Amino acid sequence: MASTSTPLTLPVLPLDDEVVLPGMVVPLDLSDSEVRAAVEAAQAAAKSQPGKPRVLLVPRIDGTYANTGVLGTVEQVGRLADGDPGALIRGRERVRIGAGTTGPGAALWVEGTSVDESVPEPLPGQVAELVKEYKALATAWLRKRGAWQVVDRVQAIDDVSALADNSGYSPFLTTDQKVELLETADPVARLKLATQQLRDHLAEQDVAESIAKDVQEGVDKQQREFLLRRQLEAVRKELRELNGEQEGEESDDYRARVEAADLPEKVREAALKEVDKLERSSDQSPEGSWIRTWLDTVLEMPWNERTEDAYDIQGAQSVLDAEHAGLEDVKERITEYLAVRKRRTDRGLGVVGGRRGGAVLALVGPPGVGKTSLGESVAHAMGRKFVRVALGGVRDEAEIRGHRRTYVGALPGRIVRAIKEAGAMNPVVLLDEIDKVGSDFRGDPAAALLEVLDPAQNHTFRDHYLEVELDLSDVVFLATANVLEAIPEALADRMEIVRLDGYTEDEKVVIARDHLLPRQLERAGLDKDEVAIDEGALRKLAGEYTREAGVRNLERSIARLLRKVAAQHELGERKLPFTVRDEDLRSLIGRPHHVPESAQDPAERRTSVPGVATGLAVTGAGGDVLYVEASLADPETGAAGLTLTGQLGDVMKESAQIALSFLRSRGAELELPVGDLKDRGVHIHFPAGAVPKDGPSAGVTMTTALASLLSGRLVRTDVAMTGEVSLTGRVLPIGGVKQKLLAAHRAGVTTVIIPKRNEPDLDDVPAEVLDKLDVHTVTDVRQVLELALAPATAEATPEVPVAA
Repeated sequence: MASTSTPLTLPVLPLDDEVVLPGMVVPLDLSDSEVRAAVEAAQAAAKSQPGKPRVLLVPRIDGTYANTGVLGTVEQVGRLADGDPGALIRGRERVRIGAGTTGPGAALWVEGTSVDESVPEPLPGQVAELVKEYKALATAWLRKRGAWQVVDRVQAIDDVSALADNSGYSPFLTTDQKVELLETADPVARLKLATQQLRDHLAEQDVAESIAKDVQEGVDKQQREFLLRRQLEAVRKELRELNGEQEGEESDDYRARVEAADLPEKVREAALKEVDKLERSSDQSPEGSWIRTWLDTVLEMPWNERTEDAYDIQGAQSVLDAEHAGLEDVKERITEYLAVRKRRTDRGLGVVGGRRGGAVLALVGPPGVGKTSLGESVAHAMGRKFVRVALGGVRDEAEIRGHRRTYVGALPGRIVRAIKEAGAMNPVVLLDEIDKVGSDFRGDPAAALLEVLDPAQNHTFRDHYLEVELDLSDVVFLATANVLEAIPEALADRMEIVRLDGYTEDEKVVIARDHLLPRQLERAGLDKDEVAIDEGALRKLAGEYTREAGVRNLERSIARLLRKVAAQHELGERKLPFTVRDEDLRSLIGRPHHVPESAQDPAERRTSVPGVATGLAVTGAGGDVLYVEASLADPETGAAGLTLTGQLGDVMKESAQIALSFLRSRGAELELPVGDLKDRGVHIHFPAGAVPKDGPSAGVTMTTALASLLSGRLVRTDVAMTGEVSLTGRVLPIGGVKQKLLAAHRAGVTTVIIPKRNEPDLDDVPAEVLDKLDVHTVTDVRQVLELALAPATAEATPEVPVAA
């Protein structure tokens, strides 16, 4: 710390909110009475002592004097630049202020002690580095201000105390900071303080300059964007005028369209955000094109459009009956749905928990039974819009949920497109061929359908393209499928399964007369008064020319028949009007393709030899009859064991093993020569070998065929059977009873054997079919053999077939 020295007596020149440091030269206004009094007192005292007049420059902050002042000499008295009288005073050294005293003039006189501010030479290393840093900072600040002459003067200062006091000229220092510099007596500490103050100021200046630069750049960008948009608007206006368009025909005003549209609140918010993005993007930006397409899609969606349901329950039932014959299960389900909807609406329960009363039905049945056309009839009966979505062969999940908007050519999914096409939020949507949906590396569409077809989730369905919630809870979804097993279990669990097992022959005749014939007459260019087909011909067409669960081939046969009549009329070979009878069919469209076994010559029937039995099966095309043939190999060949042919599945192979094991263990009770089964090979064949076959329901049929083979007794021609067999001979239940009985009826079978535990399934079989069938329910294979095998006669017992 510096030591003090010589006492001084000086007049006080107060500086209000100003600080002068040693080495500074400042002009002062003499019009101030206190300044003038101090200068005059100094001049008076200088007459009695050598040197220039001396004053004590003391800062006065808020009326309070500082503890330290600066000894200043009056260098010159004259006039300032504005013409007022003034004095030029130079600060010399620091003075510690003591007690007040008396002196000449009106000024305040005080005693003081000068402060010794010497620094030892040479400078220590840290002090030298501090001097170097201060000069560098001061030079950087002065260069920014363009004060190049001052830079040279600062660089020339070597004294530590003078260098620190030089910061008194800095305009950025506050009065308090300058007072702190003034009262810091140690030159090194004062230089550190000045360096820190200068460093802080430069840092603040850098931040301020950076902010100002950013602000200026933003302002420049906004001004440039504003100018370009005004120019673009002017160009568009000129183009509209050249094309003869009016000002009000501008179709790109998406903001006005969104605000005018009747959109849900969340959809409106999302659309306005996209409009903001569109307004900020340029016309050449690809993002602008994506946003416009998205906005067009959102604005075209019928967010709040709904059709009123027709709650005329009897009228709806009449529409369904008029457009479709049979299919009572589906008609009852739609009638129930409408009745429940009507009661909910009457009681104000249209929306419960954010969900409306939609429905999800799966129509499962063979081809040609009217599943697809039924969807349109349901929409007609309910008074709703109808949309068909074909799912056959769809393998991309995006087909259901839509593509992300970032992809080129992105589109919403088929569900959203169906709603947009319908123009209402509550259409009837037919998901056609849902069992034909596949999956690959692009995802599983069936998994994407889980949310669509779940009544607990589909009120908040999100399409990947729209990315806003879509309420599907009021949509009636009708899914069609040929095979229920091909639908994933989780998806099938979300739908109400309604089976369409095919038509009886009577129903086919009604459908052909009331629906197919009028439609094909129109397509053939014929009038109903010109060509008619009597009921006998229609029945023969359904029974002998087409044997199917549906009516598709029946319609083709009718079309072929009408084309033949029209061609013969044009060639002059036949005159109109003409009524087609059953005896005319052969001359017009050839011989029948499906003649019942009972109508064939006894020697030509398949069951005319032992070892052949008639079974019943279910395929993707409905029910069908299935023949089983059995033979024994020659014992001399040594080919023991069981051979199966006909492209059989594992379950059917196991059924054959069970049937063979049962006869080997229990054949003696049935009075069968089971010794042949041990020594000779057994061959069981299912004709139509190119068609895959599987399932347990052929067990009793194979057992009966083997028993017929061993006993030499024929299987009755008019008997068909189905059921699973166990090792103990029990007959176990199977599925598809209705379809199998319809197939037996079509094939001309009159007696059917089914498991006892399938007896409740007979309630689903049409009454007219049951009336024509003699259905036996059994629990044991012994009962099957008693019913199916013809009595043994000595003259009619044929020889057991032997396989070569």
